[in-house]
Amino acid sequence: MASPAIDVSIEIPLDTVESDYGSDFSPEEEEIVAQLLSTQHSRDDNPIISNVERDEPQRVLRFPKILGRAESSLLFRMARAADQEAEQISKAIDQCNQSTKVVKGVTESKPRAREETSIENSENLEGEATPSEDTIAKLDVEDTRSPLERFRTAPNKTLSVSDLVAPAWCELQYWYTLRTPSGKKKRTKEMKKGTKVHEKLEAQVHTTVKVEVATKEDAFGLRIWNVIQGLRTLRATGQTRELEVWGTIDGLVVNGVIDELNYICPDAEFGGYPDLEDTLQPPTITNYASANQPTISEFFKATGGSTLKEAAKAITQHRVQTNKVYLCDVKTRSVKSLPSGPSMRPTKMQLMLYHKLLSDLATNAVDFSVLSDRYRLDQTRIFSDSLIAQIGSLNEEYDALSEPARSQESEPSWSQDSLSQLLAHNNLELLWSYMIEEFQQTIPYGVNSLGEVLKVEYRSQTSGEIIGFKTFSMSDKDLKAYINHEMEWWRGTRKAEGVIVEEAYKCRSCDFAETCEWRLEKIEEAKQNARTARKDRRKISN
Repeated sequence: MASPAIDVSIEIPLDTVESDYGSDFSPEEEEIVAQLLSTQHSRDDNPIISNVERDEPQRVLRFPKILGRAESSLLFRMARAADQEAEQISKAIDQCNQSTKVVKGVTESKPRAREETSIENSENLEGEATPSEDTIAKLDVEDTRSPLERFRTAPNKTLSVSDLVAPAWCELQYWYTLRTPSGKKKRTKEMKKGTKVHEKLEAQVHTTVKVEVATKEDAFGLRIWNVIQGLRTLRATGQTRELEVWGTIDGLVVNGVIDELNYICPDAEFGGYPDLEDTLQPPTITNYASANQPTISEFFKATGGSTLKEAAKAITQHRVQTNKVYLCDVKTRSVKSLPSGPSMRPTKMQLMLYHKLLSDLATNAVDFSVLSDRYRLDQTRIFSDSLIAQIGSLNEEYDALSEPARSQESEPSWSQDSLSQLLAHNNLELLWSYMIEEFQQTIPYGVNSLGEVLKVEYRSQTSGEIIGFKTFSMSDKDLKAYINHEMEWWRGTRKAEGVIVEEAYKCRSCDFAETCEWRLEKIEEAKQNARTARKDRRKISN
């Protein structure tokens, strides 16, 4: 457990002999030492604490929200929901600690036995104690294996995007976290609030229904089917959320979950029109808006519309012509400010990894046999009759409910052939191939069909309101350099590295700060430099 902030002048006597020359430290050294000694928590940007991805096993089937033809525009729906969204999320967060996890009114039952349905050991463990130095020491006795061998080799879970980007904050902190009994940070109240925000946003796009699975092949098949549904939702409505992706990085299986995909370019310089979300930024957060951001009147003038609905329609018509898919990640924060500099590094690498995984799937560059071997799946095992019957019947019910709101001329039955498709693709090998076809239909030109502009959207943990957003460009060069460096640590060819002294503020959100070898070494190094400087000054004076 992290201790209260340390009073530097009392807790750490940096010199045993008083100096006649004032402080032994330069102002820069004093600031660094203060940051290293402080354990005040600054947690919002730490992916080890904020848990950049949800990793609970999926046991639900996703459908698109039922929408009328006139309301199918993504931008129109965003504008319509703007006034209601924050209030709904706020209510959901208020109920977070008072209710159990429910999917459409049905309390989720305990998972089946691990050997029957679990794809990987990713159960959500809550309430574990903060690890102690003794616990970590015991785990490390005579264990010289690499992090990859110890924590991400079968029967342990596979590497995730979270595993690859969390060390961008601090490798040592993630190394210490992996060596705790649960192998991850325990869920906090803030993390639960962030999860509620994500669930509420997903509920705006998808309807979820609980599904029972009989085998681990059923469980993975359900995940593939949800990706297929997500891609169809993207094509039909212009937006999808929580899309799972798989691939291989440096020869290793990696999976992740993309927060949002849409057809809206998040940067006005690339898209021709100002993004609607730019104009909907809360007016009090003006310091985060672009210097070139237009006024409301300029926005309407540029789009040729006199109302928000007309403007949104004009923008949608213009943007759809590009047929490019853009990636967005949603982060929740406890403060109304945006991160900058090194604090952005994990998020940048996260979105770049998603971009690569998505591109590889769209070009059929992922060998499913590698995934099935890693997950210990039988590609040719037939799905259970129960799974096929559940998905088929639920799709029929969905079609019946959505029929009045659908234009039969322009929008065919959403899943009129779901049962026949499942029967035709009734094992993982066939269903994976069908999913690849859906990817190629949605992203027909591979990486050229993916927008190079990546977006991260920041929302309040308490209200769900948009605080602001940042955009940056995809860089294959930066991603490759980062992956190569991180895999050296994962494979054990080098030791975990601490943060550079200029980023010592990150120690404030670390539960291991008081016993961190790197931090203690840096403090001792700064003290030694101060003593050397004092001796040199005394020699000069004499």
